[in-house]
Amino acid sequence: MTYVIAQPCVDVKDRACVDECPVDCIYEGQRSLYIHPEECVDCGACEPVCPTEAIFYEDDLPEEWSDYYRANVDFFKEIGSPGGAQRTGVLEHDDEMIAALPPQNQD
Repeated sequence: MTYVIAQPCVDVKDRACVDECPVDCIYEGQRSLYIHPEECVDCGACEPVCPTEAIFYEDDLPEEWSDYYRANVDFFKEIGSPGGAQRTGVLEHDDEMIAALPPQNQD
């Protein structure tokens, strides 16, 4: 099991979760953050600090955002497991579904 970052993070990328993550498994794409499913240790430290409430335990992911589990997994297909987000910096891509979304409201 793992945690998943869903739609409320798109175009926000607050990064409070990145600062809180003890294993550096939250990577940054162009429009969203992504949790590496193999590097995440399921500690849950990221979930309560997310100001947009975009982080869910896999089993608690709302049905309307169920595709975000796949998006979080597929984001890492090309890069594999780099062993920490600090090594990669901002990655110049997003999952296709997220890249195709219209700009999200920045209220």
